[in-house]
Amino acid sequence: MKTALTIAGSDPSGGAGIQADLRTFSAFHLKGLSVVTALTAQDQKCVREVLPIPAIFIRRQIEALMHTSEIHAVKVGMLAKKDTIIELISIFKELDLKNIVLDPILMSSSGFPLLEKGGIPKLKELFSQVLIVTPNIDEASALTGLKIVTEEDMEEAAIKIKDMGLEYVLIKGGHLKEKAVDILYNGKDIRRYVSERIAREFHGTGCVFSAALAACLAKGISVEKATGKAKDFVTKLIKENGDRS
Repeated sequence: MKTALTIAGSDPSGGAGIQADLRTFSAFHLKGLSVVTALTAQDQKCVREVLPIPAIFIRRQIEALMHTSEIHAVKVGMLAKKDTIIELISIFKELDLKNIVLDPILMSSSGFPLLEKGGIPKLKELFSQVLIVTPNIDEASALTGLKIVTEEDMEEAAIKIKDMGLEYVLIKGGHLKEKAVDILYNGKDIRRYVSERIAREFHGTGCVFSAALAACLAKGISVEKATGKAKDFVTKLIKENGDRS
């Protein structure tokens, strides 16, 4: 059985964060490991408070797991503090971790900040250590300074983010008005992944998408095919469970 690691915040409601990641890994028949970066007080509607875990203890969690486990993919989610990002940059340089998927979580859907002010420049420094970054439209806009409204805007943002030191960029277009289009860029080719837009709110879709992508990479699936499988997984989840939100 392959193993995937999530490095992310805890969501006591179970809809996002490490809880959703571990559930997703299980759905893909993987062994799931977790390193907690922050505790949150939240339900499925809003985040009320965040308690970051000290960066040195995040290191200790990862080092403990590396002693006994071979990790085939890593999903990185909420990091909360600049110190945590700095520590991860150092850890990823030291350890032989592959297939790292970074979901650059900046803010909750209810508007609560999930990365401290001034953290974006440090987050960009982490890009060179990961395989792929998966921002949604709002996150891509914050990373690039671009106003993103159309698919063409998404392509421009993907190119700009790719130049920050990444192998792959995936911009999620679930917030587009007419259809849900995701843009994958590898420096040469742009691929589009299109699905129907489902008029439902569903807590934690970004977490589930990046976890599903990491799960597929852990199983040896290419980034291009893994993206399609992750999108299909999330679409099916929204259709089946959207009424829970």
